[in-house]
Amino acid sequence: MSTRPTPDPSLTERNALYIDGDWRFPAGAATDVVVNAADGTELGIVPRGTAADVDTAVSAARTATDAWASSTPAERAEALRALSAALTERQDAIAQVISLEVGTPLKISQRVQVGLPSAVLNAFADTVSSYEWEHQVGNSLVVREAAGVVGAITPWNYPLHQLIAKVGGVLAAGCAIVAKPAGVAPLSAFAFADVFAEVSTRLGLPAGLFNLVSGPGSEVGEAIAGHPGVDVVSFTGSTEAGAKVMRTAAANITRVSLELGGKSANVILPDANLGRAVKTGVNNAFLNSGQTCSAWTRMLVPREKQDEVVELARAAAERLTLGHPLDPATRLGPLASAQQQETVRDYIRLGETEGAKLVIGGPESPEGLAEGFYVRPTIFADVDPSSRIAQEEIFGPVLVVIPFDSEDEAVAIANDSPYGLAGGVWSGDEDRALAVARRIRTGQVDINGAAFNPAAPFGGYKKSGLGREFGTHGIDEFTETKAIQR
Repeated sequence: MSTRPTPDPSLTERNALYIDGDWRFPAGAATDVVVNAADGTELGIVPRGTAADVDTAVSAARTATDAWASSTPAERAEALRALSAALTERQDAIAQVISLEVGTPLKISQRVQVGLPSAVLNAFADTVSSYEWEHQVGNSLVVREAAGVVGAITPWNYPLHQLIAKVGGVLAAGCAIVAKPAGVAPLSAFAFADVFAEVSTRLGLPAGLFNLVSGPGSEVGEAIAGHPGVDVVSFTGSTEAGAKVMRTAAANITRVSLELGGKSANVILPDANLGRAVKTGVNNAFLNSGQTCSAWTRMLVPREKQDEVVELARAAAERLTLGHPLDPATRLGPLASAQQQETVRDYIRLGETEGAKLVIGGPESPEGLAEGFYVRPTIFADVDPSSRIAQEEIFGPVLVVIPFDSEDEAVAIANDSPYGLAGGVWSGDEDRALAVARRIRTGQVDINGAAFNPAAPFGGYKKSGLGREFGTHGIDEFTETKAIQR
């Protein structure tokens, strides 16, 4: 019987928070268990921080901001590159932990969950070196300055990537950060704190530049969002939770950046390469078992080609081997929690009652995977664009295929959503695809499967959020603008 590798206990058994450049025991004695998504057993343990710990962290970050704001772009770029290199050195170990926390297959964790954050840090290093910190407008010198202390609240689906999206922009802008990871998957944030501690010591960075306080959103998250010493709150998560963060921050007129939910449309026009469009679309929708805010979970297809598309989608889904995230053969792992598993299964049952045609999958447990939080990859066809499974974010391996009769109708269906985070357009004529992409109200659109760009702005329209991450826009979020007349 083969045995799978187990994570280093130093990565899973944590008893201290990282505050003011040091590991400190929290104000309270409570802890939280981290569950292994693959089998439901205990994976690790982390300390449960309190509002008092947030106070300490914010105070440390305030002191660090005063020092870091006066650093040069070259110094900031050096720190970002050093963090990237140190993260890359630990890539395999951290990827393994994330795979067990979230359910992401190991090869994808190595490339996306850890490899992409390393690339993002380097991209911010490039951007900060060329960022326009000041320019002249008439008799005014317009300058960009560090906004101050940033409170970051991050999700569980891409726990390290979403943390780094904020850390990179914060450090590039000259700010300090107090971060709270999601309780479902906090371990990679602690691993990053290890990385930060090492780099900080080596480069002599200010103590308190990066602070980590784990704990429930109802206490630690609210303490960050409502803290009068926090200048910007950056939140990634559900739309409902984002609205609550915004209400809490409003009491102090604190700036808020929100990256929220999505229900992105993948528009396949009649002249598209169907084989490539459908295969790529299915893989995109099911990446990380559908636990991706920007996933193309609505596949819009010409009505006369729906049957062909459905068979191509079925074949693509059948190739996605469901299994343990550390098994090299696995293409689709479990969901991150029992709660998410049941939520997704409820949506699949709902799709059946709404009258959609079940092509593959269903709510039943996959064979041979009774333990863990597995859900069968599921595709529905003939889906009503106004139905709940076509309108609501499911956050699981569920794809809905929606037919359209004209290009204008396809655009109308794509825009008929409370969300506007991402999307795709496929056509044999790139100019035609570009024209359609311009009409879709969403923060990002990929034409014919174009690659993700970590230097391009990422964020959404409508209920998908406020503000943008990555590149120059990701630095803008954490700066203030001043005009000096002379």
